[in-house]
Amino acid sequence: MNAITDNEFAKEWRLIGKSLTKPKAILCISAHYETIGTFITANDHPPTIHDFGGFPKELFAVQYPAPGDPKLVTSIVERIPEIQADLEWGLDHGTWSVLRHVYPYADIPILQLSLDRNKTPREHYEFAKSLSYLREEGVLIVGSGNLVHNLRLVAWNKMDEPDFFYDWAEDANKILKEWISAENITALTESISERESLQKAIPSLEHFLPALYVLAVKSQNQNIQFFNDKPVMGSLSMTSFRVTESSS
Repeated sequence: MNAITDNEFAKEWRLIGKSLTKPKAILCISAHYETIGTFITANDHPPTIHDFGGFPKELFAVQYPAPGDPKLVTSIVERIPEIQADLEWGLDHGTWSVLRHVYPYADIPILQLSLDRNKTPREHYEFAKSLSYLREEGVLIVGSGNLVHNLRLVAWNKMDEPDFFYDWAEDANKILKEWISAENITALTESISERESLQKAIPSLEHFLPALYVLAVKSQNQNIQFFNDKPVMGSLSMTSFRVTESSS
């Protein structure tokens, strides 16, 4: 619903869009594009995918007609043969629900990269390093998921309480922020199962993994800045972070 709601999250995304140099293209790693093997969308005109149910018709009416970039895809696949071109998938809501606020004119080419179900978190992180060269070519890399994401434990009766967070969710959010700030990749890739609050916050990995891709392409001289650090209905967090240039 953040896609069609003018709330504090949407406003922050719009501010970020205004603060960034317009990229040549965007590569988005979305929690909603899982495959066996690694794929990248190669369509000239990727369709807007409404991969959800039970929401208002206004959400299904949203279209985000951003172009693709087959030439860029070809160059990526040639450089990283592990990645395969995909002409079937488009832009799922993990991508367009955020980017329609950041870049509302849908005038920047967008590629989606899938999450290989067979990879471990550490393997995802190591693989993601191979994408870092794209940043030097003017490609913005976006990871779209949630640090805390447990739909089974959502407190639907707390929808109107914007600061409500289960204790375990708040604890997990705090720990993950500490590990991300410290770039403690060992903890982020190997210690999720060691604490009950993290097990509840990350019952499956797909919403967590995109964060590892952002960390993997970060340069040493860049900083991590958190934003939208708020809970939603107790068991979800909108906590996000961006990589910014160091002021020193």
